[in-house]
Amino acid sequence: MTTTKDLILGDRLILNQPARGHRAGSDAVLVAAAVPIKPGEVLADFGAGVGSAGLAVLMRVPDAQGVLIEIDPDLAELAAINIAENGLNARVVTGDVASLGKDLEAGLTVDHIVSNPPYNAPGGRAPADEKTARARIAPEGMLEDWMRAAMRILSPGGTITFIHRPEAQAEILAALGNRFGGVVLRFVHGSADVPAIRVIVQARKARRAPLRVLPPLILNAGEGAFTPEAEALHRDLAALDMG
Repeated sequence: MTTTKDLILGDRLILNQPARGHRAGSDAVLVAAAVPIKPGEVLADFGAGVGSAGLAVLMRVPDAQGVLIEIDPDLAELAAINIAENGLNARVVTGDVASLGKDLEAGLTVDHIVSNPPYNAPGGRAPADEKTARARIAPEGMLEDWMRAAMRILSPGGTITFIHRPEAQAEILAALGNRFGGVVLRFVHGSADVPAIRVIVQARKARRAPLRVLPPLILNAGEGAFTPEAEALHRDLAALDMG
């Protein structure tokens, strides 16, 4: 596998990643910025890939700890390299997220979960590369399985934060079900005059607060320039307000 060494977050975070296929982008940066983690707390990154989202969280709060879960051994190896090169406090677990807390890492407890999961529905023309397809296409029932795994390993009041397609809102809320409360949605728009392209979802275990929809996040101000908020998230390790 041919790899590249790239820099994101204002050149702060080093990422060794495949040269072709699924690569780190705004999704990982935005979802990482939304995690309300504090120093000393433990984070799990579901479907970590090379660690983009999880390590971005730890770059912002370096006194936290991370567990990166990735099913692809080649990507898991790159995630371990990225942990070492960035000097962050994390470890990699190679395995299926759906098995967490059972056959995989039984007894694991974390305070927060972050995920930039596969979110394209099956069907249509899939990428020819198997690794790219796995990173982009969610098998039937995957979201439900991952929410069950989240319930097994999250401490009471712990959060899960993930990014998804806006049109999957009904599926997302069904998967969260009665397991989580305090659900917050923040829709992401490329510019103010176009429909949302992503939704950032955050929920807490064992909470019963009602659903809230926050003001949208607008990425571009025109002529290819970020809005000030998007610029701070991508360059300055700013946290994304999730209310």
